[in-house]
Amino acid sequence: MVCSTHLPRTVAAVFTGGALLFGGCASTRLDAQWADPQTAPSALRGAHVLVACEAREAVIQRLCQDRLADEVVARGGTPVLAPSTARTGGPVGDEQYLSAARNAGARAVLASTVTTAGIQPRTGVSVGIGGFGIGSGGFGAGIGVSAPLGGGQATTGYAVNSRILDAGSGRLLWTARASTPPSGNVQLQMSELAKAVFGAADKANLF
Repeated sequence: MVCSTHLPRTVAAVFTGGALLFGGCASTRLDAQWADPQTAPSALRGAHVLVACEAREAVIQRLCQDRLADEVVARGGTPVLAPSTARTGGPVGDEQYLSAARNAGARAVLASTVTTAGIQPRTGVSVGIGGFGIGSGGFGAGIGVSAPLGGGQATTGYAVNSRILDAGSGRLLWTARASTPPSGNVQLQMSELAKAVFGAADKANLF
């Protein structure tokens, strides 16, 4: 999405209201993160990490998994893609991921869930709010605001909730949530979401 001051007056007025409500032009952002303070610095440096994504659509799942794997490689780690039996269908329990990680000799599990976080219709300004689960018992939401300049296909915003588990003990080491506004470029959205959550992992000094 491109923010512009050259909008028709009626669109600009509505968009300005949305900007005031949500604090400015929408963009991919880190919504929240948590890290276990007992985790040793650089605990995953050079480690094998099982990477898994859950999504309603196979293409979203694959793009998410590939982009997260790229970020693991960029930090000197070795991604191990979760087997198909551990990343299709509905939500997968952590124990299934942990078992796959141990079998593959991975030190940790990076599991992510992608959900929609707002849909932009063909015309007009859209504000979308999507709710989704976080691990066990938590809840989060993603927000998307967009103001198109013309017609076209409806676009979708996404939110990703990621967590890293110690493969040996199953202990939660870190979790973060990021969201992106509606866009027609899904590949770019998945890339930006992966960079957002890994930026948080960098601040937590996991790698």
